[in-house]
Amino acid sequence: MTLIDSHCHLNYAGLAEREEEVLAAARARGVAGFLNISTRRSEWGAVVGAAERHPDVWASIGVHPHEADAHPDLGAQALVEAADHPRVVGIGECGLDYFYDKSDRDAQKERFRAHIAAARETGLPVIIHTREAEEDTAAILAEEMGKGTFKAVLHCFTSSAWLAEKALDLGLFISLSGIVTFKNAKDLQEVARTIPEDRLLVETDAPFLAPVPNRGKTCEPAFVADTAAFVARLRGEPVEQLAERTTANFFRLFDRAAA
Repeated sequence: MTLIDSHCHLNYAGLAEREEEVLAAARARGVAGFLNISTRRSEWGAVVGAAERHPDVWASIGVHPHEADAHPDLGAQALVEAADHPRVVGIGECGLDYFYDKSDRDAQKERFRAHIAAARETGLPVIIHTREAEEDTAAILAEEMGKGTFKAVLHCFTSSAWLAEKALDLGLFISLSGIVTFKNAKDLQEVARTIPEDRLLVETDAPFLAPVPNRGKTCEPAFVADTAAFVARLRGEPVEQLAERTTANFFRLFDRAAA
C-alpha cells in the first residue's frame, strides 16, 4: 500500500527536530511522499531545504491567511519567482480564515487572489485554507476561475456539503485530514462519503490534528495511514483501493512531483 501525505509542516516544532525519525516512521507505514507546506515567507527556505534533502519530500510556496497582514507587499510575482524551483510543486497554503480573523479580511482576499494569479502563471495548484468563510471563498474561486482556469485543492476540508459541491463544480480537489475521524465530525463524514474518487486526497496537517487513535499526540505524517483507513471504511472500500486512488490523484494534481 502506498500513500501520500498531501499536506504537512515538517519544519514546525515537534517534527523538525526529529525529521529523519518522523520520515522513517511514515515510510514504514507505506507513506511514499510528503508535501511540506509553507505558511509565511520567512520559512520558504527551510521548507524547500527539506525537499532538497529528501527525494520523497516536495515543497509549497505561500502565505497563510493568518499572515496576510504581515505580508502587505506580497504579490503574484514574488510567489512565481520563489516557485521556480524543481522541488516546489504547489502554491500555498493561502485562503480565508474568518474564525480567528488574525488578519484583515480585505488583506486576506488580496493575498488569496495573488496566490491564484501565481498558480495560473506557473501551472502549479493552489492549496487553499478556508474556515468560516465559505461564501467569500466560493465567490473568489468562481470569479478567478472566470479569468482563466487554475488547479486547486481545499485542504483539511471541514466545510459544508454546499462548499464541497461548489468546489467540485469548479474542478477542485478535496483533501481530508484527521478531523474526519473525530466523533463530532458527523457532517464531515457524510461529505467524505460523497467526494468523487478522482478528486479525493488525504493529509495529516502535521503536527496538528492527530486522527483517532492518536488523539492527544503530536501528529505525524505516519498517521495519514489511520485517516486513510477510516475514510476507506466510511466509503465502504478497501484501504488499498483508497490509497492507490488518492496517490494517483496527488500526482495528477501536483504533476510537477510526478515529473
